Parts: sequence; structure tokens; C-alpha cells
Amino acid sequence: MTARGQTLAASLAGLLCACSPPAPATPEWFAEEAVGRGLDFHHVSGFDARYLLPEITGSGAALADLDGDDDLDIYLVQSGSLQAGASQHVDRVYLNLGDGRFEPGPEVPDAAGYGMGVAVGDYDNDGDADLYVTNVGRNVLLRNDGRGAFENVAAAAGVDEPGWGASAAFLDLDADGDLDIFLANYIRWSLDAELDCFMAGVRTYCPPQNYKAAAPDVLFRNNGDGTFTDVSQEAGLKLAFGNGFGVVGADFDGNGHTDIFVANDMTVNQLWLNQGGLRFVESALQWGCGVDEYGQAKAGMGVAAADIDDDGDTDVLVVNLGGQTDSLFLNQGAWFDDATAPFGLGVSSRKHTRFGVALADFDNDGNLDLFEANGRVAHAQAGEGDLFAEPNTLYRGSRAGRFELVEPAGGVSPPLVHTSRGLAAGDVDDDGGIDLLVVNRDAAPYLLMNRAAKHGNWIRFRVLTRHGRDAHGATVALHTNGRRVQRDVQPAASYLSSNDPRVHFGLGAVDSVTDVTVRWPTGEVETFGDFEAGRTVQLRQGRGAVP
Repeated sequence: MTARGQTLAASLAGLLCACSPPAPATPEWFAEEAVGRGLDFHHVSGFDARYLLPEITGSGAALADLDGDDDLDIYLVQSGSLQAGASQHVDRVYLNLGDGRFEPGPEVPDAAGYGMGVAVGDYDNDGDADLYVTNVGRNVLLRNDGRGAFENVAAAAGVDEPGWGASAAFLDLDADGDLDIFLANYIRWSLDAELDCFMAGVRTYCPPQNYKAAAPDVLFRNNGDGTFTDVSQEAGLKLAFGNGFGVVGADFDGNGHTDIFVANDMTVNQLWLNQGGLRFVESALQWGCGVDEYGQAKAGMGVAAADIDDDGDTDVLVVNLGGQTDSLFLNQGAWFDDATAPFGLGVSSRKHTRFGVALADFDNDGNLDLFEANGRVAHAQAGEGDLFAEPNTLYRGSRAGRFELVEPAGGVSPPLVHTSRGLAAGDVDDDGGIDLLVVNRDAAPYLLMNRAAKHGNWIRFRVLTRHGRDAHGATVALHTNGRRVQRDVQPAASYLSSNDPRVHFGLGAVDSVTDVTVRWPTGEVETFGDFEAGRTVQLRQGRGAVP
């Protein structure tokens, strides 16, 4: 058999094994408690009969410590209306009372744009979490006063980028100790240039390829004085365009520099490999992650990155449109293999359109699980109610290298059915279980509190630079149960959202971990020693560990 024939046979075998039935129904993994815990937010898309494309794509959320009291607060991005003269809707802050219940926080400055996503990072190294909010319109940089109140300084900082911003990420891409901003733009769009599209004779939203208007992404270098400079041209980003949706950063090639992966909608994904000195080479096709194993550019929405197979490098999972599989790219050190089918995602993932995505150990058994936030982008029939709504999806991870579909759908009974978009993961009540915040189009959000049965042990690390900010892009590694496991400090991932920056490890029955190390974004490696389970430990660069 030829090499091509062997590859095809292996792919078919993977598809066949992916047809196994879902795991037996289990007790619920999550309980939806948004209203009971104080969230009174309601997303507004602004839909008013015309089908304007941004209305079906947003919005996102952040889980971050906004007021400096060491628990996770919430930032929810409001979309609003694209119509001139329409009343504006503002984003909302909710402050954690310390037990996973929330109260409204300070009012957010009016962005005067149609809200999309949010990235979190301490760009000025003053010890508190600042926000970069993307819009259809000018983006916003919200400087935190340390108590969760914000001032919009985007114009003065030089980052009030116009256009259609989607996901963004704070990353120290030049290893100089401060956070730069990478912005994924979607398409060049305007109200006057909107198109009319129909499916089975019914008006609906147009696919992005109809616009033929892919937008270049932008890299802002942090100047260290509260301002930024657009270095996209010098960095090489103008050499490849796409319909950018999801962004995640990690050192994919192991050279000590943080790279960037962009999930593009119906265009080739991008893998920007950092050469140092803020110079990047786009390498997605060469590395095998620009398209799937059949050469198809899929409708990349959200993206997650983690060492799924525990081999010491970072893999990538991209979620796509209904009818398309997920794309699970396993890092082989100098290329990626498309392992979607062998990992059990070759058939089951096709059922829904996925946007938000999280790879996390929800049951603390030591294996990464997978949650996907779902909702269609087009409908083929007229009718009442939400014609785009779909249930979300939960997969249980296993040491065997597979994801098993969990019932009830989304780990919640009865299943929740809305048009879900942004998804942020983090432990909002500090009980050692990863909770989820899901933004739903024209509806209230879900706050999915972790109730997974047979919770294992866990340990969590807050990883801080010498300046005292979260060390975006750092990698924590440790020994547990006879294996070496690593996880990244990775707030920016999923879709339009920002996750808990703390690094969480499920440990199963293990009650301690050994040989904890941190590889900092500068490439330095620091050893911190051994720790008991069931605690959060602060790892400070150059200063050791603090319980």
C-alpha cells in the first residue's frame, strides 16, 4: 500500500472508531446558577429584520480578579445595536463577594461601539487587571484603578483600532517584561455594504466568504510608558490575511518565544511563529494546521491550546461550523498531525456549530475534558423563537487518548438550549472545580457551577512575573502519578473571551505533586519544589512560592 493509501486507511479507521456511542448518562456535571448568584445581564444583538452579520457573532466575557481581592470577578461584553441613532447598551462588571455570588460593580465607560470580545492583562505593570475590549467600531482600552473601576485610555494609548475586532490577547511577544496586544480582525464590513442572503428561500445571515473582505490582524508593541505602537508591518503580519475569530498564544515550536495561532473563518488558519525581536513567520500550512487533513479550510471559530497528550508540547483544538468536524492538531515538535478522528471527535462534533471552547479537567481526574458552546449561524426555515439555538457539548477526557461524549448534553439536566457564543472558564467559588461562564445571544448568560461527581484532588498556581502581574505564556510543569504534566498561563483563548489566569491541575487520588517548574516567557526555567494538593500556591519569578 502506498503512503497515501496508508494515511487514508488510518483516517477511515479513525472515523469508524469515532462512531462509538456516547458514554452512558451520568449525573450532571454542572448546575446553571446565573440569576441565583447575582447576574442580571441580558445580551442584546440588536436584530431588527435586516440580518446584519455582526448580530450573529457576539459576544464574549472575562473571568478575572478586577478588584484585587484574589477571587474571580466577571466582565460581560454587550453588543447593542448597529443602527445609527439607536440607544446604546453598555458592558457590565460583576464583583465576586468571595463565595461565587456577585454584585454589580462600577459602571463601565460607554464604548460607543458594537461589543464583541475582551482580553485581560496588566499592561502597565501596576498590579491590577486591565481590559482590551473589541468592537465593530473603535476598540477600547480600559485602565483599572485597582478597585474594578475603569477609564477608557485607548486613544491616548494608540490602540483605538477601528473596524471589526474579534478576539484579542495580551502577550509579552518581545520578552521585555510588559504585555503587547495581538488583535484578530474579522472582515472589512460596513452597514452600507451589507449583503442579502437566503437559504431555502428564507432570509438569513451571509457566510463570510461572500464579502471577499478578509481583514489583516494587528500587533501593538507595548512601549512601556502606557502607550503602544502598531508594528504589524515590521512584524510580518501583513503577509497573510484571514477572517480572524479565535486567538491563542503558546510556544508551539519550543524556541523560548511565544507564538500565536489564529482560527480563521472559512479561510486558512494562521500560525505565527515568533523569531524573536517581534518578527514572525506564518507557518500554518508548513506545520499542517492551516487546513484539515483533507486540505479543507474550515469555519474556525474558537480555539483552545494545551498539552492534550502529555508529551511536553502544546496542541491545538479549533471548533468549526455544523457539518464540519472539530480540528484537533497534535504537536509533533516541528509539525502538527490532524488527530481529530482518533481522539473521538470525527463524527460527534459535526452535529452543532461551535464557538466557545475550553480544555480543562472538570472532574479533577488528571485528564483534560472538553466543553463547547454551540449555536447556529444560519437557518433554513421561518418561525418563532430562537431558530439558531443548540445545546452545548461536553466530552470526558481519558488516558487512552480519546474524548467521550457526555450525556446529558452539556453536562446539565435538562439540557440548556440557546445560541451560545463566548465561553470563559475558571473557579469562581474557589472550591477546586472549574466553572464556566457562557454568553448567549439575546438572552441571559449561563453561570455553570461545577458539580461533577467523584471530584479528584487538585492544585492550582498563580504564576506572577517580577512585576507582580500574571505571567501570560509561562508554562508550569510537575510530576504527578508517575507522569510529567504541563499547563500554560493562558487567559486568552476560546472565543472573544478571557479565562482564569491561574493554572489548574486535576490530580485524581494523588495528594501531592513534585518537581514543580516554571518556564517563563523569557525562556528561563525556575524550579519551585514539591507541594501538597488542595491549595492555591503563588509562584513569583525570582522570589519562590507563597501559599
